[in-house]
Amino acid sequence: MNRERMARMGLCALKAWSSPALARAWQDFGAAELWEALVAEGESSTFGRRAAVVDPAAVAAAGQACGARFIMPGDEEWPAPLADLEHVEVAGMGGTPAGLWLRGEYLGAVDRAVALVGARACTSYGEHTAVGLAADLAAAGHPVVSGLAFGIDAAAHRGALGAGGITHAVLAGGLDEPYPSAHARLAKSVAASGTLISELPPGERPSRHAFLARNRIIAALSGIVVVVEAAARSGAKNTASWAAALGRPVAAVPGPVTSSLSVTPHRLIRDAEATLVTSADEIRALLAPPGSVPEESSRGESVPIDRLPGPLRELREAVGSGERVTAAQLSARTGQRIIDVLDGAQQLIESGWLQLSGDGEFSLPSRRLG
Repeated sequence: MNRERMARMGLCALKAWSSPALARAWQDFGAAELWEALVAEGESSTFGRRAAVVDPAAVAAAGQACGARFIMPGDEEWPAPLADLEHVEVAGMGGTPAGLWLRGEYLGAVDRAVALVGARACTSYGEHTAVGLAADLAAAGHPVVSGLAFGIDAAAHRGALGAGGITHAVLAGGLDEPYPSAHARLAKSVAASGTLISELPPGERPSRHAFLARNRIIAALSGIVVVVEAAARSGAKNTASWAAALGRPVAAVPGPVTSSLSVTPHRLIRDAEATLVTSADEIRALLAPPGSVPEESSRGESVPIDRLPGPLRELREAVGSGERVTAAQLSARTGQRIIDVLDGAQQLIESGWLQLSGDGEFSLPSRRLG
């Protein structure tokens, strides 16, 4: 295994995920040079002390033992969108990963991927919504990305798997023991169709910092981030912040106003930080280039009267139910000339929209057409 790859494994083991300073250092000086410099520092610096107890060869062996492969920038499987992380920071965190461990199928392109994130303690409404959205998106060929956690994450993975689609899980711990352990079978199913992904080396247990760091990867690996349910303080809100910083669209699903788990989706929508979505088609429209997807009409299904030419429709609608009106009254109500009223009314009579009484007054027919 070459020097650069071993160095990047060592950097991932420093427990400094999403450190902008460290990421800039390996971009400026090279990962191998930076790693060797940290090892040489030893007890004289924080990172030096951490590097002193890391054995990259042992890290590599642990990855092989659990069936994980390590990828880094320049590898064919490395996701190009992760490069966007070089230019953004959220709450003092940022930077591209030094590398990633993967288990499962080839990662492939992620530009059409959709991240579905939300509360761990979700409601039945949120769970049902996430499952349905994920299934519809996966059936349409969109990989679904989430974090394997309880609640919305698990529902998103299960929805995609149930539709026979692809789903990727970004973990906040090592791939040797996917967290939470209660989702071991789900993790296995995800790896069978998609990929388990982690910036952390095997053997590393999740921490709050690791969860926040993995949120940037979820956002970067997706073409859009959708928040289904989330309380005022939540990891989903943090993921949405990463998406916005990266220039990815953010969407949110509305929920009951009485639910505390509607707070974040509703705030995002209210503050114009997210687009309200209620279906997979609406999410897909946000992913598509502007103008490439026809906008759905908000008028509902058309009725026969909608197909009448404008002046004829005005005449028809100027006659109220149960009343009889003269041509002069129709002219006054519509602003049309008498001659045009007479001509239009005759067309409406012939097509069954109006009827003419013996005294020259117009009324609606007994059987309505629209």
